[in-house]
Amino acid sequence: MRGREDDGDRPPDAAAFADSLSDPFVDAFAGAQVRRLLLGTTTGAVTRCRDFTAVALRDWGWLPATTPEGRERAEDVLLMVSEVVTNACLHAAGPEELVLRHADGRLRLEVADGSPDPPRPHAPRSPALPGGHGLMVLDRLAGAWGSAPKANGALGKIVWVEVTRPSRPPWRSD
Repeated sequence: MRGREDDGDRPPDAAAFADSLSDPFVDAFAGAQVRRLLLGTTTGAVTRCRDFTAVALRDWGWLPATTPEGRERAEDVLLMVSEVVTNACLHAAGPEELVLRHADGRLRLEVADGSPDPPRPHAPRSPALPGGHGLMVLDRLAGAWGSAPKANGALGKIVWVEVTRPSRPPWRSD
């Protein structure tokens, strides 16, 4: 089953937005532009979510980046999407939905899945070995990240990541 994409940039209904998450960072994104990608399968989920996010970043002016810092931040966002969606595929029976919220140069990405178990870091291991480094990547690249139970007692959780767009130096006019 293919997911449904909602590319509309629309402020969410305030009541629905307040009920959508159960963590304290929601207020910072009140009035945000919101995009949703419903996912029905793990097949191709990471690629679909990265592509969906890249389109949103272009529409919101993060891409094409005009500075090395901006380019790096956009690449970081796409990497974090890959990590969170991959974790949902490997540890939570697959992602159900990707939600992007954009407001005032801040971006919040949310991946919903059906597992109530919060993300847990693996035991430290050699960086040369593949796998098991996703949460370390989030720790290093995200402004903040975490997980919260789905609202209204629904089974599962939402893993969220927040990043800010690099500010342009005041002497630059581009």
